[in-house]
Amino acid sequence: MAKISNPLQPLLEQLPAPLRNKYFVTLALFLGWMVFFDNHGVLTQIKLQRTVNKMHRDKAIYEEKIEEAKQERLDLEVNKEKFAREQYYMKKQGEDVFIIEEIED
Repeated sequence: MAKISNPLQPLLEQLPAPLRNKYFVTLALFLGWMVFFDNHGVLTQIKLQRTVNKMHRDKAIYEEKIEEAKQERLDLEVNKEKFAREQYYMKKQGEDVFIIEEIED
């Protein structure tokens, strides 16, 4: 009985030894799948992490703005007359109001 030879055998012998190892090929395919095709792959995780980092930066900025707004509200409650005079140019009877605007170059 004659042994049936594999027609791909000469091609397989030309490959480097690691590429002929079935465990190496399986690992390479798995890593390729995880990086490029999987929904929870490495590239997706990197994009998600960038989004999370941006959201943390935005959160810090908005927290600062909230603190500034709270401080302005407290100042307004204490100095209602000052706010009305500066923002709405209100005046008492018999007073003259002069508006001075700065011109920027």
